Amino acid sequence: MMGSHEPFRGIFPVVITPIGDDGEVIEADLERQVEFCVEAGAHGLVYPVLGSEFQFLTDTERRRGMEIAVKTVNRRIPVVGGVAAPSRQVAVECAKTAAGTGVDAVIALPPYISSGTRDENRAYYEAVAAAAGRPMFIQHTTAGMDASFMQDLLRNVEHIRYLKEEMPPSAHQISAVLAGIGDDCDGVFGGGHGRWMLSELHRGAHGFMPATEAVDVHVQVWDAWQRGDEAEARRIYRSLLPLINLILLMGLPVCKTLLMRRGIITSAAMRTPGTGKLDAGDERELDMILEDLRPLFRV
Repeated sequence: MMGSHEPFRGIFPVVITPIGDDGEVIEADLERQVEFCVEAGAHGLVYPVLGSEFQFLTDTERRRGMEIAVKTVNRRIPVVGGVAAPSRQVAVECAKTAAGTGVDAVIALPPYISSGTRDENRAYYEAVAAAAGRPMFIQHTTAGMDASFMQDLLRNVEHIRYLKEEMPPSAHQISAVLAGIGDDCDGVFGGGHGRWMLSELHRGAHGFMPATEAVDVHVQVWDAWQRGDEAEARRIYRSLLPLINLILLMGLPVCKTLLMRRGIITSAAMRTPGTGKLDAGDERELDMILEDLRPLFRV
């Protein structure tokens, strides 16, 4: 865990879980991917969450992955540990485990198998934040938690300081949460593979959590925006859109395939049951996307 907590800002990629053909986690690939993110200019990283197939990892694999991330990063950038679970009791144990690995912050969806009531979700977040004892992100995807509920958590629950907002239309959600929240929120991050980055930046987003396959390009969008060059940010962002569209069509196999092509991981296998594979047409589309995107790679 790093020292004093400065507000998190920038690109915090979601590290994917490299899986071999035998179905097991490839730890060397995981370590190499984390180092790639640091070298690519990431401002932090996140593991394990939805983009890491966390629901299909064992408790030991989740803990071990966070340990690898923390050790590899070696305090150069913050690490956010994923602690979501189907119930408050399980999530509390996940939060305690994450804290023990030395992560700098935690992030959690609300209970994700059976949706909780407002009171149940509040009790869940209160308990998880207390167990983690460090800055916490709410992750909002499709749970339908409204802006007033998230403002309540940010204002009144110790350690809950951040929101990752992915509930469509996320840009509107970000505006609604930030309206009047003031210093009670340290930051709102966008997700969704960065597909609405510029709209969300205009509305006050403080960072983003895309996947890792093009993190160096996402960093360039962020850097251009931070220096006031919106035209350059838009130019680079437009180069990312065909890749984002293919990811939205075919999912994580696109991310893993591109990471393989970049020499970061050695297998594009998935842990998630029933996941489709890229066919020759998808590979051809990725070839064409990379013709435009490859000049922007920095690692």
